[in-house]
Amino acid sequence: MLRKRFLAILMALAMALTMMAGCGGSEASEPAGSSGTPSGTEAPEEAPAGEGVTGKVMIYTSMYEDIIEAMDEALEEAFPDCDIEFFYGGTGNLQAKIAAEMDTGKLGCDMMMVAEPAYSLELMEGGWLHPYVSPEASSLAFEYDKDGYWYPVRVCNMVLGYNPELKSKDEIPNSFYDFAYDTSVKGKISMSNPLTSGTAQASVTALKDKYGYEYFDALGAQGVMVESGSVALTKLETGECDVIMILEESILKKREEEGSKLEVIYPTDGTINIPSTIMTVEASKSANNNTAACEAITDWFLSTEGQKNIVAGWMHSVRSDYPEPPYDAIPTKEILENTMPVNWENCFRQREEIRTKFQEAITITG
Repeated sequence: MLRKRFLAILMALAMALTMMAGCGGSEASEPAGSSGTPSGTEAPEEAPAGEGVTGKVMIYTSMYEDIIEAMDEALEEAFPDCDIEFFYGGTGNLQAKIAAEMDTGKLGCDMMMVAEPAYSLELMEGGWLHPYVSPEASSLAFEYDKDGYWYPVRVCNMVLGYNPELKSKDEIPNSFYDFAYDTSVKGKISMSNPLTSGTAQASVTALKDKYGYEYFDALGAQGVMVESGSVALTKLETGECDVIMILEESILKKREEEGSKLEVIYPTDGTINIPSTIMTVEASKSANNNTAACEAITDWFLSTEGQKNIVAGWMHSVRSDYPEPPYDAIPTKEILENTMPVNWENCFRQREEIRTKFQEAITITG
């Protein structure tokens, strides 16, 4: 690693200079421009937060790949002696991969960063997780497991999106309810697939709990298109869709990176607030049996420094003392004033029933 090699060279030079200073004795003249500080007594550069953390750590995550790349660079800086790798997959794919690995009694990862707490509840119940009480827990603004089996690490918000260059806000649904029942947008709405997306699964669970399974029937009657967020955003730009159900971060990212005019609607019946979780696999069932490193990485992600990287990825911080929302987002506090709750036990216990009901009501072509 280039950075490690550079540090090693600096250390060697420092040792050499110190030895030379010792050989020169007290009669050595002070170099021109010197501050008067004796050679070899300069304050050392502050060590990275992860100094002393070694070994390998594999992290399974459903975060967007470009955000993972930025996280990877930040982690390399924070943990220079630890080999940290990410494996990316959508929630459905990750769950299938983990289920297959469970049959062997051991997972191919040491940590997981997944879309929502329901899957954490399932893994905790199955005995797959390692408890760790992080010193950062007292600064969290969202629910976490008190024994430390899982923590929220980023906040995603399911919202509505529209194109103000093609439609005015008062022409289209401003609530999740009207998204399914306002026939003026029939055939021109889109959402993600709860069979493959954890945030979509959480969202349809919340909508089912609030409006009943009839809500799925209404979506089907509206001709909702079930597709990826990137496809839905393109259709919003072209006018093929009037309004879409989508993660806030997807629109914020597009606005900052591309100067897009697409806008977020925070639904009047409540934004669906989804704290995504971070977990450590129980040592004997993990890929590298390196819980010490996993605990340090957990602390980093929950710290102000780690959360800075989360917010830079257009997601909200989980800390109560983090002052800034993501680019172009309203403050987290304002979002929390009107949310549609998600029952995470229902999301876990009723997962297959909810997916079946959704498939029965809605045609999924993708």
